Amino acid sequence: MKIRIVNKSSHPLPAYETAHSAGMDLRAFTGEPVSLKPMERRLIPTGLYIELPEGYEAQVRPRSGLALKHGITVLNSPGTIDADYRGEIGVILINLSGKEFTVNDGDRIAQMIVARHEKAELINTEEIDQTIRGEGGFGHSGRR
Repeated sequence: MKIRIVNKSSHPLPAYETAHSAGMDLRAFTGEPVSLKPMERRLIPTGLYIELPEGYEAQVRPRSGLALKHGITVLNSPGTIDADYRGEIGVILINLSGKEFTVNDGDRIAQMIVARHEKAELINTEEIDQTIRGEGGFGHSGRR
């Protein structure tokens, strides 16, 4: 699949880092370092604008290394970029650690996954089919 992209940053286009990577790394386009205090969130620009085909979305997800090593994650994870959105891709980062974290221009801050999706037609009804699980929710199946 080919996706048209405008890159107004000074960084390379997102790319798959390995042969079997599902996500492409997104880089910060800040011009200067941006500090995130503990529990602070900021919208970090990327300088990227994409044209997704109808029936596809791009999901913005955290990078596991930033989450584990520094407590930095994507706040609205996964963030969804719709096929008709033409604005700049921004990443809402939050610092969940106890120390200040600096995002430098060009840092890999998130990953983007392109995925096909279906449109659902919701049909109003009075009841739905039952299953063995029924209304069992969080923790319903216990710990194993």
